[in-house]
Amino acid sequence: MKKVLTYGTFDLLHEGHINLLRRARELGDYLIVGLSNDQFNKIKNKETYFPFRSRKTILESIKFVDCVIEESNWEQKTLDVQKFDIDVFVMGDDWTGKFDFLKDYCEVVYLPRTEGISTTQIKRDLYKKVHA
Repeated sequence: MKKVLTYGTFDLLHEGHINLLRRARELGDYLIVGLSNDQFNKIKNKETYFPFRSRKTILESIKFVDCVIEESNWEQKTLDVQKFDIDVFVMGDDWTGKFDFLKDYCEVVYLPRTEGISTTQIKRDLYKKVHA
């Protein structure tokens, strides 16, 4: 069985998230998603609309996702790749080169983002509508 691992915050789930998860799953037989917990998001200066538990429930309901694990720090990625015997590590192409150190353990793939959609942009657009 070929195992694939990706990470993210997955707040305000949208088509771009689904496309990334679908394409990641197509690279193997089993997709594990590392989901940033609320404390880690604070460290990354990210504010989510939905708390960890809600985001996890949503991800677990997606047919492309086989398992959701909690991400609590940057260093965890290497340990998870080894622990779960990962064959392919996948991230969006805005992270190109940032996780190449994992090539010592598995294949690293950077997938193109869906054009014209991002959680950051959705939040900006909603803010503008509320404050218009």
